[in-house]
Amino acid sequence: MKNLSEYGYKTNNRYYTIAEIGINHGGDMEVAKKLIESAARTGVDSVKFQTYITEKRTPKDSPIFDILKKCELPFEAFSELKAFANNLNLEFFSTPFDEESVDLLNEIGCDLYKIASFDVVNHKLLTKVAKTKKPIILSVGMSNLEEIKTAYSILTEQGAPVTLLHCISAYPTAPEDANLGAIEILKKSFDCVIGQSDHTDDIKVPTFAAAMGAQVLEKHFKIDEAMDCIDAPVSITEDQLRQLVQNLKEVDSILGSGQVMLTDAQAPCEQYRRPSSL
Repeated sequence: MKNLSEYGYKTNNRYYTIAEIGINHGGDMEVAKKLIESAARTGVDSVKFQTYITEKRTPKDSPIFDILKKCELPFEAFSELKAFANNLNLEFFSTPFDEESVDLLNEIGCDLYKIASFDVVNHKLLTKVAKTKKPIILSVGMSNLEEIKTAYSILTEQGAPVTLLHCISAYPTAPEDANLGAIEILKKSFDCVIGQSDHTDDIKVPTFAAAMGAQVLEKHFKIDEAMDCIDAPVSITEDQLRQLVQNLKEVDSILGSGQVMLTDAQAPCEQYRRPSSL
C-alpha cells in the first residue's frame, strides 16, 4: 500500500474517497451546493465536478450535446463551489475537458486534477494537465495496457504524482463486469497509487476493490433515490456513501499492518509452539 499523503492527498488514512457529483446538479448552483452538503454528511474526503465548454467537449450533432449544455456551469461558479466545499472540510476538484478548463482550475487553486477515461488517448490534454505539476488521477476505462503506459509516461514526465483508477466505462456496470482482477495487473505494472472508479449501482464492488488494494475510491453521487439527475443509474445515495466510508474503515482494520510476524493477538499461543528440539 502507498502512503497517500506522499501522492498529494490530504489524508493520513489508507483510503481516499471521492463523491463524484459530476453533472448531477443539472446546471443548478443551488442543487450543486445541496449535493456538496449531502456529501459532507457522509464522511467522504472530497467532491468532484466536471469543468468544460460543451462545444469543445463534444460535436453539436452528438446525442449528448444538449444534455451537457444544460449541465454546463459558468467558469465563475467553480471558485464559489470550491469555497463552499472547503468550508465543509471537503477537498474540491474537477475533471477538465479542455485547456481553458485546466487553466481555470489551476487559477482557483485546485490541488488535484481528474482525467476521464475518454481522454486517456487525448495526449494534448494530458500534456496540458501534466504541466501544472499537480497530482493527477486518471481513470483508465476502455484502455489497453499500452495506451495506459503511454498516458502514464506523459503525465509523469513533468514530475506530477499520478493515480490510476481501474474503471469500466459502462453506465451502469453489472457487478459481473467489474473485472476487479485488473487491479492486480495495474499494481504490478505501475509504481503509483491504484484505485477504482465504480459505475455499479451499489457499494459491494468498491468495497471488494479496496480489499484488493484500490486506495482511491470514486462513486457517482446523488442525495437520495428520489433525486432526478443525469447520472442517477450509476449514482449512490447519501446513506450508501456513508456506509461505504464505514466499510472502508472496516477493511482497513481487517487488513491490518500486513507484516508477517508474531502479533499481539497470537502472543498467548506462542508458548505452545513445537520446535524440533523437543
